[in-house]
Formats: sequence, structure tokens, C-alpha cells
Amino acid sequence: MQADAEQSMPWWGDPRAWPLAVSGVLLTVSGLVHVLVWAIDGGPWEGPVTWRKPILFGISGGLTAISAGWAFAKLPQRRWDRLLAWSTAVTLTVEVGLIDIQQWRGVASHFNRETPLDSFLYDAMGGLIVWVTLVSADLMLRFFRSPVAVSPDMLLAARSGLVALVWSCLLGIWVSVHGDLQVMAGMQPERFGAAGVPKFAHGAVIHALQWLPMLAWAGRRAGIEERQRVWQVAAASLGTFLLAAYALLQTIAGRPRVDGSLPLVGLLVAAVGLLLWPTAVTLLRLVAGRRRQLPA
Repeated sequence: MQADAEQSMPWWGDPRAWPLAVSGVLLTVSGLVHVLVWAIDGGPWEGPVTWRKPILFGISGGLTAISAGWAFAKLPQRRWDRLLAWSTAVTLTVEVGLIDIQQWRGVASHFNRETPLDSFLYDAMGGLIVWVTLVSADLMLRFFRSPVAVSPDMLLAARSGLVALVWSCLLGIWVSVHGDLQVMAGMQPERFGAAGVPKFAHGAVIHALQWLPMLAWAGRRAGIEERQRVWQVAAASLGTFLLAAYALLQTIAGRPRVDGSLPLVGLLVAAVGLLLWPTAVTLLRLVAGRRRQLPA
């Protein structure tokens, strides 16, 4: 009876998941609230001091926290899981909170060492993201090594999404180190080479842990058979990794996001095609199923 109750319980009811779920909702709401603030206050979208940072970091951090909670809930219980989940929820909340504070103070949140306080807050953000990276890497390894009670397509989606998350976090650390070195050399911290954008490589696939499991979930809701769902998730996973490769190659070549050589453009087209094909198939099946349910 207890096992049946645990299986019927929603994932956010897991004691490891709910602190991350709550944190994720709060951070996402914070990001959306800052959209309203930006609409009222105005200002540029790009730049070191802009409402873009509270918006994007709030929504991105919130979605990451929710997905991490879902991942914890799918794994077998482990002794230190609750501590890891709580620490990750707090870490992401504090990380975004520090970015919000700096924006409300009217100063840059990143690559800012103008005062001892600014330098301390920036270093604190770096330490926090290192912890999130370590926890994400632990989740990734456990999804490959532990029994996970999900369907094969969802398992593939989660594994691919976690690999993409860890990759993105590692690139985020590189972005921070590179930016500091750029500042020390008197150069722009958010540039690599002539026109490369390190944050593009960092953020290109950071949310694969949302879109790949969503594809698997939607495929099941659409009535697509399991074998086809596995192939669709595999295609989307390959597209995700090709997109990650494109973003990194484009950046280290010193090129902007969409100005590339013919081989890189081909890589981008392949990545987008592999992502769009299973998405389109799933959406069409969902629409067709909805129409069949409508009364004549």
C-alpha cells in the first residue's frame, strides 16, 4: 500500500523535490515580475546594468530548480539527498537574489570589482554556481548508474538533458574566468576574439532538461508508441548536442551568434532540423488526437 501511494504521489511531493519546486516557482515569478519592472522603468536589453539579468536569471534559475527537483524525485533515495536538494534550492535562490540586488543597486552583477562589496558578491555568485554544477554532475551520473523508474524515452531525455545542463554549467564557469581575465587585460569581458559571445555557448542548451523531457511527455500524451518516442527523443538529443557544438565553435572562432562559415551554418541547420522534426510530429499527433475527441 505504501509503495502504491508513493507511485501515485506527484513528483513534487517527494521530500527531495518540493524545496526545489517551491524555489523554482518563486524564482520564475521573480523573473516575470521583473518583466513588468522593465516595462515600466525601461532601459536597454543588453549591457552590464539591465533588467535583462533579473528576468533571464530568474526564469532560467527557476526552470532549472524545478527540473532538478523532478530529477531527484525519479532517483532512488540516498542518505544525503535531502541536504543536497535543500542546498541546491537555497543556492539558486541566493544566486538570483544577488543578481537582483546588484541590478536594483544600479551596478553590474558580473565582472564587477569596483568595490570590495561588488567583488565579494561576484565571487560569492561564482562559488554558488560551482556548487550547482557539482550537484548537477552528481544527478547526471546517477541517471546513468542507478535504476530510474521512467520509460526508455523519458530516461534518454533526462540523461541527455542532464549532460547538456552540466556542459552548460561548466561553460558558465569558463565564461566567468575568461571574463575576469579580459577585464584584467582591459578588454570587454563578454567577448571572445573579434566578436565571439561566450554566454551564447553557455546558454544555448542549458534548458535541454526542460525541452527533452517535455517532448517525451507530449509524445506519450499524443499516443505515439514507445519505440517511435525513443527515436524522436534520440533525434532531438542529437540536435541538442549539435546546437551545443555550433554555439561553442562559433564562439571560439570569434564570430557572433549567427554569422558563420558554410560548415557551421550546415551544423546549425542540422541541429534545428533534428529539433523541429520530432516536435512537429508530436504537435501534429496531439492536434489530431484532440480533433478526434471533439463531438461530431
